[in-house]
Amino acid sequence: MNSRMFARVALAAWVAVSGSGVAAAAPLANVLLKNGIIFTQSALSTLDTGDVLITDGKVAAIGRTLDASPGVEVIDLKGRPVTPALFGGLSFLGVQEIEEESATDDTTLKLGQMRPEFEPALAFNPDAVPVAVARAEGIGFSVIVPGAQAGDNGAPGSSIVNGLASVASVDGRSPRAPAALTVTLGEGGAALAGNSRAAAFMLLAQALEEARSPQRLGSLEPGRLLTPAGGRVLASYIGTQKPVIFFADRASDIRAIVDFCERHELRPMIAGGAEAWRVAPLLARARVPVILDPFDSLPESFDSIGTTLENAARLNSAGVTITFSLRSLLPRDVRKLRQGAGNAVAHGLPWKAALAALTNTPARLFGADADFGTIEVGKAANLVVWSGDPLEVTSVAEASWLDGRRQTMRSRQTELRDRYLPKVLSGTAR
Repeated sequence: MNSRMFARVALAAWVAVSGSGVAAAAPLANVLLKNGIIFTQSALSTLDTGDVLITDGKVAAIGRTLDASPGVEVIDLKGRPVTPALFGGLSFLGVQEIEEESATDDTTLKLGQMRPEFEPALAFNPDAVPVAVARAEGIGFSVIVPGAQAGDNGAPGSSIVNGLASVASVDGRSPRAPAALTVTLGEGGAALAGNSRAAAFMLLAQALEEARSPQRLGSLEPGRLLTPAGGRVLASYIGTQKPVIFFADRASDIRAIVDFCERHELRPMIAGGAEAWRVAPLLARARVPVILDPFDSLPESFDSIGTTLENAARLNSAGVTITFSLRSLLPRDVRKLRQGAGNAVAHGLPWKAALAALTNTPARLFGADADFGTIEVGKAANLVVWSGDPLEVTSVAEASWLDGRRQTMRSRQTELRDRYLPKVLSGTAR
């Protein structure tokens, strides 16, 4: 089946099943959640058999045996866990729907130019099917990142400087202003820079030099990499606390990135980091966070010979700040991240450290901690009620509130289930 035919089949399935888009705006919540296990994530604290009072969409009180005012809905959780809404990792959520259909894919700039100003979140579609699926799985926010791809058959590709990353919630609000710049190095960066890792660093150094010399940006000198807008964007990351996400896996590449960033006054984060545990002391000293895939278990290339499921545990033990993101940026995979966090726990990472890596740590790293990451008095309610341990694959999100509004837990998948499962069970499916 070619991509055009695939798209037609997918479109027909969409038309056949309604209710899979963004949730209709609900009123601000006035609800008392009683008798739950409350993971506030403030200093990794937990309140066993506690209550959360939400008034006008904000967390009004957290404690034991709280009383509800007249008109406040009371929900007895019967010991169910309550966590902050989870992080969906770095992804194409909302900017890619059908991977094989280019009309629904706004992830990657393919002009053969270095354009740091590229911001894929401007194309964010809250009605995309994977957004509703993520919401129903307890995800509250994700970081939309640009893709990186070499050109095919002489067609232009992207560059080592991929563009801007932005925090997006899954409740229909517009994404925030860009939170980070993304750069691809390592094996992927080499493929974008003439098959040379050293050339990738050379090009990045040249771009930074151009950004430091704005008088050159408007010129037409041969070999210039940046537009004036791109130069201004790149300059805003030099000597500031704004993070630059570097995609790399090999230990030697990570060392080179840390050294490069010290010399060029950049604040790095490492994404991927399959061999990050090998340079954990360096990362801890330099205070460089690692965004790792907890499913990484075996080498997939020569850049990841040292891959281990204990990566998260070893980094955490060394004092490195960690959060999770799948190596796949595909929107359909976002919901799997909490399962991966559970795998990290099974391989030595403390349970509360794993939950922090899905909640308050990414919210803080990407500047979204005023809204996400914790359940705190005075903050908008962004929380999820689970059927059981949220890091167990068999647990499900039973209810969620985002920005103080209760969310629908329905998606295209649940609509399809409800439409066809009764026929299967009754033996009338055909």
